[in-house]
Amino acid sequence: MKLAKLANVALAISAAATFAHAGDAHRLTIASSHSAALPWVAPLSTRVVAEANDRLEAAGSQSRIDWTEAYGGSLYGYSDTLEAVGLGLTDIGWVGTFWEESKMPYQNVTYYTPFTTNDPSLQLNIFNRLHDELPFLNEAWEEENQVFLGGAAADTYHLLTTFPVNSIDDLRGRRILAPGPSGTWIAAAGAVPVSGALTTYYNQVETGVADGVLVILTGAYPLRLHEVAPHVTLIGLGANFIGGMSINRDSWDGLPDDVRQVLHDLGREYSAENGALLQQRYRDIVAKLDSDPKVTVSELPESERMRWAETLPDLAGDWAQDLPHGKKLLDAYMAAIAEAGETPLRNWAN
Repeated sequence: MKLAKLANVALAISAAATFAHAGDAHRLTIASSHSAALPWVAPLSTRVVAEANDRLEAAGSQSRIDWTEAYGGSLYGYSDTLEAVGLGLTDIGWVGTFWEESKMPYQNVTYYTPFTTNDPSLQLNIFNRLHDELPFLNEAWEEENQVFLGGAAADTYHLLTTFPVNSIDDLRGRRILAPGPSGTWIAAAGAVPVSGALTTYYNQVETGVADGVLVILTGAYPLRLHEVAPHVTLIGLGANFIGGMSINRDSWDGLPDDVRQVLHDLGREYSAENGALLQQRYRDIVAKLDSDPKVTVSELPESERMRWAETLPDLAGDWAQDLPHGKKLLDAYMAAIAEAGETPLRNWAN
């Protein structure tokens, strides 16, 4: 029923779009289920929309884009990002592939390779390149009637708890909010994973449902989770590829080459801005937490990080064996990490 409703809205938008190509003007909607304040949404507006027409003009093109921006879930919710772009509810949008394990498993490889890199910019560069080099990555988007333009990432995971954490032994028996694949990460340390979402974490910790949360700081700080979980332990389980900016295939096919080239270029710049925003906000948040007298910030010793990495089951191997190209992607990803000079705590390709 939900998809049927989305399809009906998409048909209405498609019908309206038949009147959109007056001269060299191309009407495009760009949207997201989340606020434009987020690092993986903001560049849709500040980079793609802000610069597309200037790029076209500078190139001597007569084409222009008439943009409609719709962020913050005004067109669809977080669970519909993939369908919304595929059905044409929006022409361009941010798609959260980490909610689409069954449809886009390859785009979720980073959740099965923790302790690999904390650098989201490096990760985005690698995944954009891998999309160029490994056809099956783009085929996953094509199967959803989309063209991939640029990846999106989230910052590395840390712990916010009601108790101090000096060793992974301190987590034993503790209830930690860690939904999805991150539940396996925390279970390996002896904790009990509890399901939840960013919007529910504060109340769950405050009411004692959980003793803490494994979370990205750019998501935790705006929701003031440090008020109820004032022990911030920097662990660095790794940044993650979470999806990206894509365009509906029919919309893409209806655009001239010069517009497509500009959107392709801006897609990669979208990724670069996403990474830069994440890193800047991450540094600012750590500094604010460190200066808060009610918060205790510490780093988990490297020896404990290594213990944690070694106690994890073969997440990547189990993931790869169930996919036709799983091992190929895993090997390519870990090789690219090594080529970039990173030293993961665990080589998941072995």
